[in-house]
Amino acid sequence: MPLQYLIFDTSDNGDGTGTWDAVASVRAAQWPEVLEEVRTVMAWADAHAPGERGPLDDGGVWDADEQTQVDGEWTTVTLTLTGPWTWGEALVAHFAPRD
Repeated sequence: MPLQYLIFDTSDNGDGTGTWDAVASVRAAQWPEVLEEVRTVMAWADAHAPGERGPLDDGGVWDADEQTQVDGEWTTVTLTLTGPWTWGEALVAHFAPRD
């Protein structure tokens, strides 16, 4: 399922882990669709979890954080996932547009 709103930015943490930030900024009419995409990404992450969820510094294998910011007519959501490089790259590939 290609994502319509969330756009991923990838960072290699250099230790076999990475960070994937998915960001979308929309007006109120598109907000329910963006939330559905966030739920879909999180469902995939949970279903394909590489281990226990929690902060990597505390022994977790992967983690996620969702932040929402409203600025006038626009609402921005940022979903940040951290975890093993291969897991995160599989997540991004799963949601990439099919050519």
